[in-house]
Amino acid sequence: MYQNFTLSKVPERTTKPRESGFTMVMDKGLSCREVEDMLSVSSNYIDIVKLGWATSFVTPTLKEKLALYKSAGIPCYLGGTLFEAFIVRDQFDDYRKLLDKYDLGYAEVSDGSIELGHAEKCEYIAKLAKQVTVLSEVGSKDAEKIIPPSKWIKLMNTELEAGAWKVIGEAREAGNVGLFRSTGEVRSGLVEDILSAVPVEKIIWEAPQKEQQVFFVKLCGANVNLGNIAPNELIPLETVRLGLRSDTFHHFIDKL
Repeated sequence: MYQNFTLSKVPERTTKPRESGFTMVMDKGLSCREVEDMLSVSSNYIDIVKLGWATSFVTPTLKEKLALYKSAGIPCYLGGTLFEAFIVRDQFDDYRKLLDKYDLGYAEVSDGSIELGHAEKCEYIAKLAKQVTVLSEVGSKDAEKIIPPSKWIKLMNTELEAGAWKVIGEAREAGNVGLFRSTGEVRSGLVEDILSAVPVEKIIWEAPQKEQQVFFVKLCGANVNLGNIAPNELIPLETVRLGLRSDTFHHFIDKL
């Protein structure tokens, strides 16, 4: 972690490569110049980059962008919606070839936009886990579809057993479905139930909104895994993790 000066009573952050304290960035179509700018100030705080939903399909500088991330030692993966787009068209083998073509070491398996039997989803996880590191996403993108906590827990644990490296709690890029109500408010009871049965280091919580990030940092600590972070929110998030923003200022300094 980069520090310009010394402060006492600052939470200790994990260092890369991290299993916890993990930050996943959502790239929704950054240009190569924007990627360079982001990396110039925030590369220490980025663990992995998701090229959101199916933006990779229409990004004209995809190879160049992936090369920039690779040169910075930051892995990328393609959004789960793209995986679903291949599956619904019966093109799973083409998807696997795509991962090889772009030398991608990670893949996301999700079923937020399509109906996919859970056993079938786990089969895809198991097959891909032999080729790449798999992140599986749990939760629906349909705001009307409410999944009970017991099912969240069962889905997450089963997908980890199938070969997923980590499971992602769905929230979309706006943070208004899945783990959250339409207002962005955290379904806190759901989160606490999940944490009672799934190891915290195995979960990446999608939390694009500041209030959501603050909630998880206060609940799980500075080294909670967070995802769908906007490029311009990387440094602000790091200050939240370190108790150097008003939202978590006293949460840490009073305990250390």
